[in-house]
Amino acid sequence: MTSNTGPRALRPIEQHPGVLVHSSADRQLAVEQWLLATHAAPDRARMEWQQANVALLPLGTLLSAVRIPAPMVVAVAGSEDPEALDAFLDQALDGGPVICDPGGRRYYALVPGTMPERWRNAAEEWRTLGVDCLGRDTYLGVPTVWAVGFDPQTMASYWSVPMPSAGELCEPLAVARLIAAGQSRLAERAEA
Repeated sequence: MTSNTGPRALRPIEQHPGVLVHSSADRQLAVEQWLLATHAAPDRARMEWQQANVALLPLGTLLSAVRIPAPMVVAVAGSEDPEALDAFLDQALDGGPVICDPGGRRYYALVPGTMPERWRNAAEEWRTLGVDCLGRDTYLGVPTVWAVGFDPQTMASYWSVPMPSAGELCEPLAVARLIAAGQSRLAERAEA
């Protein structure tokens, strides 16, 4: 018999006749399972989350990531406050999931696994801006789904915008618009 000491899913409640509502804990568990499905050894990734709060997950199948330098996000958002930046990204990317690496001063917008291939030409142009489209043969340090706030003491990676539901990713066009706005703002600052 195995013992699962982690959070357990709650039974959905019926808000209105025929409409089930799932708790945020249920959604987080579903997101966790979906993320673990990217890994050939999901138990190992789960152990990494338990021990270090970050697991290395392979990109390029279910999801990929666009690495965006923090100065670009700061330029567009007009703030350096972590909470303000998180709120800005939530709005700019329509609630799509974003991971923040405060130590590396980078944001990772999680996108469909096909984006690096389909947006290859744009991705090549973005490299000159310090933006990189990460796909196959790349691993990303993904924080546990419960790490949803900036901690100035640890500077640990966290979900700047948590994944709202399993498999719900950023729209590539929204990410491209954010990058274009960042490029424009940084160019304006350079000219001033």
